Amino acid sequence: MSEKSFQFTIEPWSVVHENKEYHTPIFNLLQRKMQLEAKEDKSEGDFYVLEAPEWVNVIPITKNKEVVLVEQYRYGIEQPTLEIPGGMVDPEEQPLESIKRELVEETGYRSANWSSLGKVSSNPAIMTNYTHLYLAEGCELIRSEKPAGDEHERINVHLLSMDKFLSYVADGTIHHSIMVAAVARFLLKDRQEEKS
Repeated sequence: MSEKSFQFTIEPWSVVHENKEYHTPIFNLLQRKMQLEAKEDKSEGDFYVLEAPEWVNVIPITKNKEVVLVEQYRYGIEQPTLEIPGGMVDPEEQPLESIKRELVEETGYRSANWSSLGKVSSNPAIMTNYTHLYLAEGCELIRSEKPAGDEHERINVHLLSMDKFLSYVADGTIHHSIMVAAVARFLLKDRQEEKS
């Protein structure tokens, strides 16, 4: 462990029993009976978590330094959103393969210059998965027809300058938390590169 790594000191919980309460095509609702692993306390409790596949997203930047965004309707909040492209990792794919496929499917753009921005917990309080974050530079349009999307997915593609993109993150126009996390990682990467 490097000196810069945080040393966690809180006692962990272990799974005593797990039961799949509900199944959907997107997630499973699990009930977990868990036990605290403290010497003086072996408390047990029931917790509910969503078991979901890994997710991916990408900040795609064109050769003209524009950010490729998707506008789509989000059923959970019953509103359209402006986002970076992303999706679920298919079981037979690695995260990088999935996001390369998603970028073309959702936007018609492709890139040969990919870098990882790491991964974040999607929502560690109730979800089991991580979101893998990527940067794709030098993106080129390879398909100009409107993206087909999945069965109930309608997508409009937008190109924004980096300044406009970041202003939309700052003012809350872009508010999807995982997308905002990707932007934070992107800006931190830029900052670290400037220091070296």
